Amino acid sequence: MKPLNQKNLVLLIYFALIAAALLVFWQVRNFDFINYDDDVYVSANPHVLNGLTADGLWWAFTTGHAANWHPLTWLSLMLDRQFFGPNPAGFHLTNLFFHIANTLLLFLVLKQMTNAIWQSAFAAALFALHPMHVESVAWITERKDVLIAFFWILAIAAYYSYIKRPGVLRYLLTLFVFALGLMSKPMLVTLPFVLLLLDYWPLQRKISWRLLVEKIPLFALSVISCVITFLIQRSSGAVSNINILSLNSRIANVFLSYAQYIGKIFWPSNLAIFYPFPGRISFWQIAVGALLLLGISFFVVRYGRSQRYLSLGWFWFVGTLIPVIGIIQVGPQSYADRYTYIPYIGLFIMLAWGLPELLKKLPQRKIALGLLMILVLTTLGICAHRQTSYWKNSFTLFSHVIEVTQNNYLAYNNLGNAYGNLGRYAEEIKFYKQAIIFNPKSAIAYNNLGVAYGSLGRHIEEIEAYKQAIRINPNYAEVYYNLGLAYGDLSRYTEEIDALRQTIKIKPDYADAYYKLGYVYLAIGDKNSALAEYNILKSLKPEMANKLLEQINK
Repeated sequence: MKPLNQKNLVLLIYFALIAAALLVFWQVRNFDFINYDDDVYVSANPHVLNGLTADGLWWAFTTGHAANWHPLTWLSLMLDRQFFGPNPAGFHLTNLFFHIANTLLLFLVLKQMTNAIWQSAFAAALFALHPMHVESVAWITERKDVLIAFFWILAIAAYYSYIKRPGVLRYLLTLFVFALGLMSKPMLVTLPFVLLLLDYWPLQRKISWRLLVEKIPLFALSVISCVITFLIQRSSGAVSNINILSLNSRIANVFLSYAQYIGKIFWPSNLAIFYPFPGRISFWQIAVGALLLLGISFFVVRYGRSQRYLSLGWFWFVGTLIPVIGIIQVGPQSYADRYTYIPYIGLFIMLAWGLPELLKKLPQRKIALGLLMILVLTTLGICAHRQTSYWKNSFTLFSHVIEVTQNNYLAYNNLGNAYGNLGRYAEEIKFYKQAIIFNPKSAIAYNNLGVAYGSLGRHIEEIEAYKQAIRINPNYAEVYYNLGLAYGDLSRYTEEIDALRQTIKIKPDYADAYYKLGYVYLAIGDKNSALAEYNILKSLKPEMANKLLEQINK
């Protein structure tokens, strides 16, 4: 049988990578939105649900919604709504399309830079099939992950083109693609650092100050993106207060997180959408994490001069995780699978180039490597397919999370939400109470518990739940609004007005609060005050204001 020439071999690898990704992820076309951030990004976001409009375009570039500035992510979701409608299938398939595109681009770029077809193919296949990447593909909210990887790899391709044939236009193209990536998710800020690593290997450029100087514009964009991101996340409350999470706790979690990420590349079990921050990290856990980091770093420095791919891969992994490793804690999670989508490429490179080197003296080395590659990729594909199946809906996802994690208050809270959407309020209340047991300081869980009590007409318990949420978070506008509605159900109008006024004090553009206040004033016969609320409301939501005015004029 005549062996394949290189061109046909490459085409076959492309086909195999596409087929493998489809086998794992094609099931997502039948999946629903989940009730964790998918509402913020799509299913309850009017700007996205309106499709691509002039107002939506302006909003995408000016909003800090979801505690981030990522206009291209918003625009891509709007385009999905424009072309595919509100059905989640289109959003899921676009995520899958980008994941496949990223896989093929990664193979192409690695192959071009190294001329190593099989190592590049193995690294790309690991990227396509690793279960830790399921979250970035199966979760619509993580459109930003697949987008930044797309621009990340494109920027590397543009940079390689610039290195091969230096020119202003090629450099500007690299800068432009990098800027597009930053507008998809700010985690791309580490790319200039990775380009320096690529200079070392595989590009093997002469180490000089020129390499650093040529990347100053890229670093400048990174700094600007970091400042914008920090300001937006701090103003939105996403950055944890240092008094809530001490510096020592955050540093301890850094070592624990790196150890978890390293462990899960080899044994990706008990994967979950949310890992609660541990209440206490023992000294031995910190010691193991620190020794693991220092030990691998020492090994890489020791052997990285002769095997340069080790330095590239390891410092790619360590460096690209820094923005999300928790030194500045954003969100309540200890670590997250989705954060590995780009960093794991570094470890995949270490494995793809390191295994052939490790087994170079083995008899029948090529056959052994081929069988090992098939075994590893088949195992990962099966695990990834199963992990993807849990993302079918909120019930399957959070039920699985409860099975594989401990004391996961968020999973119980969101499972409660899922039951509430079906009108199964007794079960909803049970899950919220369990969430509160695991996290007594969760104002969100108390607010949800209050809503569930209200659905059953248990207004006294509803009010007490809201008051507890307010004790935990006095600036929770939605709770004050819900408290006002609960007082209204008991015809306690004075207390209702006070609660709604507090809502507006915290959030002056809370249109629903003005609307409800207008109705309360009408209920007590105060048309002048109702008209005053209308005058404010018409600048916020004219249609809602007109409905109120109709009632005032009756």
